[in-house]
Amino acid sequence: MSTAEAAPAPGGGTALIPDGGAAPAAGDTARRGVVRPWLRMLRSELALIFRRWRNLLLLAVLVGIPVLLGIALRVSVPRGDNNSGNGLGAAFLFQVAGNGVFLSFLSLTIMLTLVLPLVVAVVAGDSLAGEASAGTLRYLLVVPAGRSRLLSVKYAAIVVFSVISCLLVAATALIMGVALFPVGPVTLLSGTTVPLAEGLLRLLFVVLYVSAAMAMLGAIGLAISSLTEHPIAAIAAVMIIAVASEVADNVPQFGVVHPYLPTHWWLSFDSLLRTPIDTTELTHGLLSIGIYIVIFCSIAWARFSNADVTS
Repeated sequence: MSTAEAAPAPGGGTALIPDGGAAPAAGDTARRGVVRPWLRMLRSELALIFRRWRNLLLLAVLVGIPVLLGIALRVSVPRGDNNSGNGLGAAFLFQVAGNGVFLSFLSLTIMLTLVLPLVVAVVAGDSLAGEASAGTLRYLLVVPAGRSRLLSVKYAAIVVFSVISCLLVAATALIMGVALFPVGPVTLLSGTTVPLAEGLLRLLFVVLYVSAAMAMLGAIGLAISSLTEHPIAAIAAVMIIAVASEVADNVPQFGVVHPYLPTHWWLSFDSLLRTPIDTTELTHGLLSIGIYIVIFCSIAWARFSNADVTS
């Protein structure tokens, strides 16, 4: 029969600790007391996001576009065409005919210009403004969780949704590429051929980079959502910023501000499809993304921590 030791109980008296065990450290208990409620809130927020028919419809669109794109390319692009075309998109277009893995890169490139930003903007713009509009935000703040914790949960849910969205695009396109086109060693944009396994690993890194770019847009959407009680206005504002940045990035007269635009580094993932990898370009892109995330999450926190949402 096991023995037990007596230890002081919080309310006086003693509590039994099984023999051979140890009382949990105060730091561990405090961490569990913070992490577990945060994870419960995150699960609840993710369930809310993925149960909305609007968001499910957007995810269905993300799945449908690579399918249609793959079918269209299979019909229109003859196999073996090595014309590289002009620009990143054209290079991907003619690479697909030789290797179906490139359908994932092409899909991400095309959808990064409008569709992916729209999907993320809908979720990010609705994150706080939707709660305020529906009148549920004041009830969330009644729970003794703290505004900072609630805001961190909201942003974490946006990041998870962004990653899942990008993974869906890449995975669907990869399945269609395998089904419709030859698959084998991947010829990169620089002309170097790498094994299929390395090509898939580079695809994973591309997905993570695009997810980081969408997480940055999500931070912008969260900040705007904290400034209004109208989710449609927040969503529209996020899309206006994204589209205006893309337009300005293609105007040579604005060249001096190009590196500071939020969308300027989005397509820098093509550095991962060359040998050697241009780490300088990737570093600049990730640094820009990180700075935007810090700035706009700080704006959201500064606004939300002091906003009057009880009226």
